[in-house]
This record gives sequence, C-alpha cells and structure tokens, in this order.
Amino acid sequence: MEKFLTFIDLVNARESVRSYDPRPVPRELINRCIEAARLAPSACNAQPWKFIVVDDLALRDSLAEAARNKVLSVNLFAAQAPVHVVVVREKANLTSGMGQLMKDHEYPLIDIGIAVSHFCLQAVEMGLGTCIMGWFDEKKVKRMLGIPGNKRAELLITVGYPASSGSRIKRRKTLDLMSSYNRY
Repeated sequence: MEKFLTFIDLVNARESVRSYDPRPVPRELINRCIEAARLAPSACNAQPWKFIVVDDLALRDSLAEAARNKVLSVNLFAAQAPVHVVVVREKANLTSGMGQLMKDHEYPLIDIGIAVSHFCLQAVEMGLGTCIMGWFDEKKVKRMLGIPGNKRAELLITVGYPASSGSRIKRRKTLDLMSSYNRY
C-alpha cells in the first residue's frame, strides 16, 4: 500500500475508478471509510446521512443494473465493483433545518458532499478506489434497500481495488481560473 507524505499527495491520488479487481473488500476497510465520513463536519452537527453498504452479490448486481444506462453508456462499470454504498439523506436537525430555510442553502447536500469526500479519501489511503455516482434509478434503489419513501438516496459509491495501478492525468482548471483574492 502506498504511503502518502502529504495531504495534497492523497488528494492527488484520488480519482474516479471505473475498472475494479474482483477480489472482495474486507468489511473492516469499509468501516474505516464510514468512520472517516462519520467524523466529517456538518451544519449544526446535523450529520444528515446514512451509509448503506451493499456487499451481497445479488443485491450489488441489482444496484449496478439500477445505475447503468446502456443508451448513454453511463455507469456500465458498476457491476465490477465488489461493494456499493448508497448515501441516504437524513433529516437535518432543527437548527440546521431552520438555517436551511432562512438562508436558502441545502446544507444537508453540502454536508453529504463533505462526508462522501472523507469516505473516498480514506479509501484511497488504504489502496481502494471509488467512484461517486449520481446517475441511477432512485426509485428502484429505494425499493431494493427498503429506504423509506420520505428519504432521498442521493449518491451511490462503488468501492473496490482498482484493476490498474496507473493514475490518469487530472484535467482541472488552473488556480487563476478558479480562485481570486479579495474580489470576484
């Protein structure tokens, strides 16, 4: 397993993995990822998330089917991943909910984004790959996993050992295009 010298090295190593080795991922490693997500900050400490880990082969295959779209060639790789994690939006606590109404910000979605980022960075640190997917049939996923009708399945994360060890070159905006000081 690669050891990272700095946080920026860890962040640079994270990428969306779309080709997985078939070997199973020990639950202890998944639990470490969930622990990293659990420790993520959230507005008013609401922690508006639940992570549903799917490692049952038949259920995982059904989730992969709910995530793919053959016409657009979206998420066809999902069936390769040994583990799928569905991130469900839970109700925010009272203070976060009030802030959401008063400030017109979807704090639970921001919070979920932070928690998922923690999850994925922890996975990289342990030699695992992930891919965060927002394109899936939410109704099917909710039905399959018994998610209550008033909850939202916001994201699906595939998790496993990457099939290749080579990193892709990241294409990102330059610092001067995506940041400024003191004014827009």
